[in-house]
Amino acid sequence: MEHLKDKIRHVPDFPKPGILYYDITTLLRDPVGLTEVIDGLTEPFRDQQVDVVVGIESRGFILGAAVADRLRTGFVPLRKPGKLPARTIRQSYDLEYGSDALEIHDDAIDQGQRVLIVDDLLATGGTARTAVDLVKKAGGEVAGLAFLVELQFLEGRARLGNAGPLFVALQYTS
Repeated sequence: MEHLKDKIRHVPDFPKPGILYYDITTLLRDPVGLTEVIDGLTEPFRDQQVDVVVGIESRGFILGAAVADRLRTGFVPLRKPGKLPARTIRQSYDLEYGSDALEIHDDAIDQGQRVLIVDDLLATGGTARTAVDLVKKAGGEVAGLAFLVELQFLEGRARLGNAGPLFVALQYTS
C-alpha cells in the first residue's frame, strides 16, 4: 500500500503555521486507491469478532462507514460536543492549548459489544485514546483500531498502550 502515499497531498502551514497537513481527500477521490484503502483497513479484522464500527469525526466517518459495510456491521459516529441529537456520553481530553471532547449516543453500543475504532490519522494519540475510553465508558470492548495514516514521529501508538490490536495502512517516519 506504500504507493498510496503518492495520492496524499501535503499542505504546509495548515491549519496553522508549522503544521504539515496530510490531506487524504486526494486519495479518497481516486476509486482504485479508495477501494484499496478500505480493503486494507478491513482485512485485518475480517476474521475477528466485530459487532460495530465506530468512526471518529469527521474523516473517520468516511472510512469507518465503508469498513462497517465490508464487515457487515453497524456504524456509530463519535462526534464533537453538541452534534448528536439524543442523550450522549462525553469523554474530555487535553490538547496542547486547552481541551476538547468526544460524544456518543448513550444507546449506541450495547454492553459487551466488540467495537472497531476507525480514523484517518494517528498522530499524538490523544483523540484515539479518548475514543477507546469513550467506547469502554459506553459499555463496549475494543476489538481493534484501524488508521489510514500514522505519524510515527509523534509517538501516538505509545499513548494507546494495549488498547487493542492496531492496524495502520500508511506510516510516516518524519
